[in-house]
Amino acid sequence: MADANSGTEARTTWIRGADWVVAWNDASGGHEYLRGADVVFAGDRIVFVGSGYDGRADAIVDGRGSCVMPGLVNIHSHPTNQPITRGVREEFANPALYMTALYDRTNLWHADQDGLYYGAVVGYCELLASGVTTVVDYAARPPDGWIELMAQSGLRVYAGPAFRDADWRVENGSHVVYDWDAERGRRQFDQAMTLVDAAIGHPSGRLGAIVAPAQVDTCLPQTLQQAAAIARERGLMVQTHACQTVPEFQEMTRRTGKTPIQWLDEIGFLGPHATIAHGIFIDEHPWTHWHTRTDLNLLAGSGTTVAHCPVVFSRYGHRLESFGKYLRRGVNMGIGTDSAPHNMLEEMRQALVFSRLATVNAFDVSGGDAFTAATVGGARALRRDDIGRLRPGAKADLVLLDMNHPLMRPARDPLRNLIYTAADRAVRDVYVDGRQVVAGGRVLTLDIETATARLEQSQFRAERNVLRQDPDGRSGTELSPLTLKLAD
Repeated sequence: MADANSGTEARTTWIRGADWVVAWNDASGGHEYLRGADVVFAGDRIVFVGSGYDGRADAIVDGRGSCVMPGLVNIHSHPTNQPITRGVREEFANPALYMTALYDRTNLWHADQDGLYYGAVVGYCELLASGVTTVVDYAARPPDGWIELMAQSGLRVYAGPAFRDADWRVENGSHVVYDWDAERGRRQFDQAMTLVDAAIGHPSGRLGAIVAPAQVDTCLPQTLQQAAAIARERGLMVQTHACQTVPEFQEMTRRTGKTPIQWLDEIGFLGPHATIAHGIFIDEHPWTHWHTRTDLNLLAGSGTTVAHCPVVFSRYGHRLESFGKYLRRGVNMGIGTDSAPHNMLEEMRQALVFSRLATVNAFDVSGGDAFTAATVGGARALRRDDIGRLRPGAKADLVLLDMNHPLMRPARDPLRNLIYTAADRAVRDVYVDGRQVVAGGRVLTLDIETATARLEQSQFRAERNVLRQDPDGRSGTELSPLTLKLAD
C-alpha cells in the first residue's frame, strides 16, 4: 500500500492486544467495544480492526493497558481570539442583555497579532491533549501565518474565516445596535474565500475549509444565500451562529416576524450542508416565549446539524433545552468547544449534565449519545464517513487512553470513566493521518511553553487597553474582578 502523501510504501503500525477498542460496526451503524483487540494502520489509513491480526508490521505498539478510540471531531471552535480571555471570561456577564457578554465585553480584550497566533497554538495544543483530531477553526480575525500553523499543528483542521455585513455595538448597556457596511462585508467575503482555497489546496492534505458567514443577525440575506450556494456547489459545510442569545432571537423576530431558524429555512440556508452553531434559543426554549413549535422539525427535516457547545453558555446561566430532546427529534448533533478551554471531554460531560438538569431526567441522554455526537455527528456535518470511527478504510485518526491511570480504574467502562471522571488526564497518545502528534500526554508538534508565555504578554497588553476601549471607561479589573481581593 502506497502512502498517499509521499508516494512511497506506507509504514504499517500494529497496536497489538489493546485492552479495549472502540470499534465501528457498519452493520449496526454505531460504535461498540472490543476486548483484547488489534488496530493496524498503514500510512494514513486503518487496515485492520479486530482480533488475530497476522500480517506484517514495521512498528508494534503494545496495547496492554490501553483503550484505542477514534479521534474526536470538534465542529465549532475559536482558538485564535478566545484563549486570551482565560481568567477573564469565566465570570463575565451583562445582566441587561440576558446575561450574555458577547456584544459589549468579551471583545474588549482585543488580541493583537501575537495574541491571535499564540492563542491558536495554545488552543490547538488543548484540543490535541483532549483527544481531538479534527477541528473547525472559526476565525473572525485570522492571524498572519494561520494556514501554515494549522498544518504544523498536525491536526486535521477545517479553516472557517468569517465574514459579515454588520458590526455590533451596545447603547445604554442594553441595546444592541447594528452598523451595516455591505461593501466591507463583500471585501471580507472575498478575503475569506481566498483563505478557503489556500486551506483546501495545502500540500499537507489534512486541511479543509468551511464557508463561514459569521452570525445570522450580522449578515444580509443575500450573503447567507450566496454562502450556502457556494457550500452546496463545492461540497463544503456552511456554518453560522444562530439562536445563540435572546437579543439575537428578539432582533430577528423583529426584523422578519420569524425565528432565526424559520427565516434561515425560508431563504434556503438550511440543509445537510449547513451547521448552526449553538441553536439554543429556538421557539421551544422557555426564555423566548414564542408562539410556534416548528424549529426542531425544520432542523431535523432539512438535515441541518447543530454544534452544541455547552460550557461557555453555562457561564451565563444558559443551556440547551435539551440535548436529548434535539436527538429524539432527529437533529444531527455535533459537539464543539467554542471558547477557552478547548477541552472536548469537558464539553461532552457538561452536555450530559445540563441536558439532565433541563429535563429533570437522568435518562434524558447517555454517554454513548455524547460520544457519538463528538465523533460521527461531527463527521456527518463535515460530510465525511472516514473520520470519527475505527474501521478499515477510515483515516488513521486515533487516540490511546491510559487504562492504568488511577482515574480510569476500576476499568469497567472506559468511555464512562473518560467522560465523567478522567477527561484529558487519561489521553496518552494521539495519531492524526497515522502520524503521532501526542506522546505521553505531551504535544509533539507545537511549543506550548513559548506560546503560553507570549499569550500571557498579549493578554497584559489587551487589558491595559480595556479602559480606552470601553465606552463607559471601565478598567479590566472593574469588568472582571479577580476571584479574591488583592492584598495591599
